[in-house]
Amino acid sequence: MKVAITAKGTSLDSEIDPRFGRAPYILIVDTDTLEFEALDNSSNVNAFKGAGIQAATMVSDKGAEVLMTGYCGPNAFVTLEAAGVKVVDDITGKVRDAIKTIKEGKATYATAANKEADW
Repeated sequence: MKVAITAKGTSLDSEIDPRFGRAPYILIVDTDTLEFEALDNSSNVNAFKGAGIQAATMVSDKGAEVLMTGYCGPNAFVTLEAAGVKVVDDITGKVRDAIKTIKEGKATYATAANKEADW
């Protein structure tokens, strides 16, 4: 399964960034092989608005089935939901820890955004 995880760095040992739309990196990880691609999200880090929507589109375009992050705003959540991407929020620790959580079936999928819009 392909999982998108917000990160402060570009490796599986990077800390999870709690911000979805404004995380510096989003790692797209194959949970079976642990192969991954680190997406540079710098164009959204300082965006005036729409960062979550743009990041959600990028995650969907990369074929991720699940997004794991700390906080996901309402516009990003709706965009992800429309694309068929499930959201797991309130995630902390390292990227590798998040992968373990989902592989063990311990992830809880969100039913709504857990953060208000930034604007």
